[in-house]
Amino acid sequence: MDSLEQGKKIIKDKIPLISKNPGVYKMLSSTGEILYIGKAKNIPNRLKSYVTESNLPIRTERMLSLTHNLETTTTNNESEALLLEANLIKKHKPRYNILLRDDKSFPYIYIGNKDKWPQLTKLRGKKSKSGYYFGPFASIGSANWTIKILQKIFQLRVCDDTVFKNRERPCILYQIKRCSAPCVQHISEKEYKSTVNDAVEFISGKSRRIQKNLSKEMEKASKDLDYEKAAIARDRIKALTQIQTSQKINQTNLDEADVISIYKETGKTCIQVFFFRSKQNWGNQAFYPKHDPDDSIKDILASFISQFYENKTIPILIITNFEVSERRLLEKTFSNKENKKVIIKQAKSKNEINISKLAEKNAKQALTQKLIQSNKNNDLIENLAKKFKLNNNVDLIEVYDNSHIQGSDSIGALICFGNEGFIKRRYRKFNIKNDKIKGDDYGMMKEVLFRRFSKAIKEKSGSLSLPDLVMIDGGKGQYSVSREVLNELGLHDLPILAIAKGKRRNAGEEKIYYENKEFILNRNDPLLFFIQRLRDEAHRFAISVHRAKRKKNLSKSLLDQIEGIGRQRKRALLNHFGSARAVESASFDDLKSVEGIEDSIAKKIYNYFHE
Repeated sequence: MDSLEQGKKIIKDKIPLISKNPGVYKMLSSTGEILYIGKAKNIPNRLKSYVTESNLPIRTERMLSLTHNLETTTTNNESEALLLEANLIKKHKPRYNILLRDDKSFPYIYIGNKDKWPQLTKLRGKKSKSGYYFGPFASIGSANWTIKILQKIFQLRVCDDTVFKNRERPCILYQIKRCSAPCVQHISEKEYKSTVNDAVEFISGKSRRIQKNLSKEMEKASKDLDYEKAAIARDRIKALTQIQTSQKINQTNLDEADVISIYKETGKTCIQVFFFRSKQNWGNQAFYPKHDPDDSIKDILASFISQFYENKTIPILIITNFEVSERRLLEKTFSNKENKKVIIKQAKSKNEINISKLAEKNAKQALTQKLIQSNKNNDLIENLAKKFKLNNNVDLIEVYDNSHIQGSDSIGALICFGNEGFIKRRYRKFNIKNDKIKGDDYGMMKEVLFRRFSKAIKEKSGSLSLPDLVMIDGGKGQYSVSREVLNELGLHDLPILAIAKGKRRNAGEEKIYYENKEFILNRNDPLLFFIQRLRDEAHRFAISVHRAKRKKNLSKSLLDQIEGIGRQRKRALLNHFGSARAVESASFDDLKSVEGIEDSIAKKIYNYFHE
């Protein structure tokens, strides 16, 4: 029996044991890897299609050939199955599913409603604070630009509470008319609250009243010969007009909608999402879902939408440039999830078609650029393989570097490169665990490589797939220890390149070691620039991780190092003495006098600093 028939038999044998309920099913490989996650209104009926249909797609046949087990989870209804499927796909990223990559939370603009002097700021993640949230914005840049304009118009504070409470005179934002200086009461509480309400109304799309009030204020100040106040009102009207023009409020009449347009070419896809809130365009973002070249646009759109909104607030209207498969199920699921009616529709009206075509045009341009860049990356990787006569096809390259200062805060770093460019979701950092090798570059490299590849070989959950080429920042020594580790793990065929700086450590004088041979590339060789770019990115990432670790360790209190001193006792000591240094010099009797510090704890603290 071949592997395809065996996979079908495994599914066929399971079908009688599964109840006829809605739910999710998972195809598993011999090692327990999740190959595919699907949902169904009736799980057994859906599974029968895998074993009864004769003309299955090649991709499905490959998946069935690898299937050695099947797991199912039943749900109360089809909507729950859809949500569970989206959640599991994003969590496990099965290789045979359509995958939304580079997904993240989007920034929101936040204005508190409980503070005496509310702050204007941006937030990501859960909306746990009480106040007004506006978004999502497509990028931090879009949110920052809008905050900057709001500062010009309404002059709300943007500083955090610590800075705000400790200011004795206005900061430079007051001087350049971006803040009304509530920190030193240059504006009354009543007037500031009124300005906050205006800002909330404006960003909610109600700008006409504000513009009229500013015009009246400017005219009155002019009549009263208060030209400075009139100039301020004039500048605020200009800023108001600027944000209205740039966000094209009048061009679209979309109050709360996401416009999603897909463009597919040569088996690759780009999806552009335009965010419209309060009749304002709050930016757009491009996504490149991973899918089989033969997957239909309807299916790609449906899978993208279910995964995209799995962790996001859903607007009342989603406009697409193509019909979406399972549209009614998605609408029902989203409406129940948000407790409001959510509509998904293909662009029909003139206005909807115009904005949908604009999004599709952006998707086409973004995909064209990505394909060009991908071809360039493919050419560079192919040239690298030819130059060093690498036997295997190179798709993924991993580059390793270490960073430390005289052995302290030692870390290892891994970056990854493929035909898409740098694959940041595969970046990893390694805190060096063995104290004896901290500061020893060879020992650190051995630990990092052993931890990374031993985990992959044991196929532990969360481990990365193996690369096709390993690059090391270092010379002969680093190459030797790296080869030793990989050989020890049985990875004899996984090639390694080591990049060493020249004698004067100048770019262009690098020596490259491969299979105990030394290579020197021409200073102007594009391949050398490519290798330098990989090495420099690994170095940049290692340095940034090292600095973050060093900063974290420097910020730790001396009290954190004493066993038995938790958060409450630490707070009590710091509130009583003012600093960790003052605690260090305190007497035993002084320590005992602190509330919550018993004699035994006081003795432990005193002995820690004085023994």
